[in-house]
Amino acid sequence: MAIIFQEQVKRQRNLIYVFIALALLSAFIIFFAFYVRKEPSEELISRRFKKVKIDFEVLKSPLLEQLQLTEKTPLFEGEIGRDNPFVP
Repeated sequence: MAIIFQEQVKRQRNLIYVFIALALLSAFIIFFAFYVRKEPSEELISRRFKKVKIDFEVLKSPLLEQLQLTEKTPLFEGEIGRDNPFVP
């Protein structure tokens, strides 16, 4: 009986060591994945993103000047359905 108990204690101790090692490893990975980041270089940014140039002359086009604003839609007039449409 004592031998079985000793084996269980050894196994639990080994499992505790494995658990602590896994916890430290995951904390290490999370720390370096989220908190230690290098700033991207200017060259990398310029390769990945191009400068945006907005041409506002398009808004002065004669086609856009011909467009007219629509009138507001009038409110619904007349009978509305039941108060609770889910009641039979």
